[in-house]
Amino acid sequence: MDPLRTLLALLLALGTASTASVCLFFVNNTICAWLSVFSDCLQGIIDRAVTIQNLLHVFLHLLSVTIGVVQTEGGSVQGQNIPTGLFRSVEVFKGIPFAAKPELFEKPHPHPGWSGILKATKFAPRCLQISLLQTNTFGSEDCLYLNIWVPHGRKVSSDLPVMIWFYGGGFMLGGSMGPNFLNNYLYSGQEIANRGNVIVVSAAYRVGVLGFLSTGDSSIPGNYGLWDQQAAIAWVHRNIHSFGGDPNNITLFGESAGGASVNFQILSPHTRGLVRRAISQSGVALCPWAFKTNPRDVAVQVAEKVGCPTDHTMAACLKTIDAGNLTMAAPTIKQGNPDHPGVMNLLLTPVVDGDFLPDHPSKLFHNAAEVDYLLGVNNMDGHMFTSQDIPSLGNKNKDTSIEDLQRLLRAYTREKGPAALDLAFAEYTSEWGPSPSRDTIKKTAVDIGTDYIFLVPIQTAVYLHATTATSGHTFSYLLSEPSLMAGPGKPYHDWVGSDHADDLQFVFGKPFTTPKAYADRHRALSSYFIAYWTNFARTGDPNMGSLAVPVSWPQMDMSSQQYLDITSDMNDNSTSQKMRLRFVQLWTETIPSLP
Repeated sequence: MDPLRTLLALLLALGTASTASVCLFFVNNTICAWLSVFSDCLQGIIDRAVTIQNLLHVFLHLLSVTIGVVQTEGGSVQGQNIPTGLFRSVEVFKGIPFAAKPELFEKPHPHPGWSGILKATKFAPRCLQISLLQTNTFGSEDCLYLNIWVPHGRKVSSDLPVMIWFYGGGFMLGGSMGPNFLNNYLYSGQEIANRGNVIVVSAAYRVGVLGFLSTGDSSIPGNYGLWDQQAAIAWVHRNIHSFGGDPNNITLFGESAGGASVNFQILSPHTRGLVRRAISQSGVALCPWAFKTNPRDVAVQVAEKVGCPTDHTMAACLKTIDAGNLTMAAPTIKQGNPDHPGVMNLLLTPVVDGDFLPDHPSKLFHNAAEVDYLLGVNNMDGHMFTSQDIPSLGNKNKDTSIEDLQRLLRAYTREKGPAALDLAFAEYTSEWGPSPSRDTIKKTAVDIGTDYIFLVPIQTAVYLHATTATSGHTFSYLLSEPSLMAGPGKPYHDWVGSDHADDLQFVFGKPFTTPKAYADRHRALSSYFIAYWTNFARTGDPNMGSLAVPVSWPQMDMSSQQYLDITSDMNDNSTSQKMRLRFVQLWTETIPSLP
């Protein structure tokens, strides 16, 4: 028997048996000799009512390996080692600076470094941002920090794949650690790192006015949040080898605005050569909320709020304003309605600046030709947003009027006028029949929101990557798992599928972290996500890597247009073709062709 496994068995037995009786069951004299020397110490620990669970934790900690002090370009850092099993641990480094405190409306600058050993055991504050209710600000200007999770087995890890996470939040909100509930951070990379045997990094970037205000010219060109992300990627590329990572195998992944950020990064010439693969969940650069073509209007609004002139001196004045006041001056995100959907109120976003983005995103996919790209959408990604625009949609006891649905479509087709509205309405109601039910009308409204806000632009990005890629591979998916919030006694209608952000809990392994909140099928789904995502990060193919997958995921090509339908119950029917092609063509070909 392995001496260490024997020791574990002994340690378990110590809770109920004496040292002598335990030794009778083991023939390993070395272990018994060790036990006789330390029995008094161990018995003392037990006598002080230390639980067996805590004792095991100490034991596992003693067995775990650690990198120890790591030398980075800025100085020495030391993290915290967390045992996750026998001969398994994850070493966590929190709050490592990858750039200096950013100057107002400037690209990030290198960090000056530090002396001594940085104890990387606490998350840094979020970047300064407006509160969800838009009544105050929180966070810090000094916010360009990242966090690293490094898994270990019997030996210190080396040459592991690296996955860098960028959070969502509409380019207005968010933090690298995500929401926190009972010290359980949503974006903790521990489960992904431990189960997938990859290094996970989460990085901060400026949001809101400080991250994305642009005057539309060289005075305040914008995209500062994207430059922050690029600085984090470059830092990881230069330093991750010291943490056991492979700098030549970096995968970006993100959701919503984070997914769009990933797309922007691989389209920019400034990130070429730093990234090998990318994953965009529910967001790409082509989404209507992710990119603005006329940013100066927003800069003028901000200037007027803080008392700056709007002439040629506007930029110079804005640069003198306190960061907190600028953050509070962001355009108010108003409640949407069918005539003006809320998604149109996200006004601080990336822009063409002639530098990070030299052209419209649709014309930059050649920069991602060698990048493997996995991207997809939740089947009801638009539910959350459309329910805000049409409040009756989320009310189980109220009908949603056909008029409200038409108003929503009119808002989305406004540029092309009544002809576009008529075409779109006819397409979405073609299978209604003479008397559509309450649920049919509501589902159609959700489909419209999902298609316009997420699915159609994401599928467009799928097509653009697949047709311009050289060595890069393309993989497309649809998440169709029923919402945990749906059903009798729950707030959502029982037909609601995967809403926006529903994928996050499964990607980050929450059904394993907080098992009582989930069923076995949710743990299965989470294991599928982690397997596909980390296999892809390791090899560029979600089917090949360290973890088994339930169904083979076909590569996307323009002839078959295959994609994977991800659920907790996957089988041979989980692959399909031409995702909502009728509606993709409606929005990308039919409506644009109208005069």
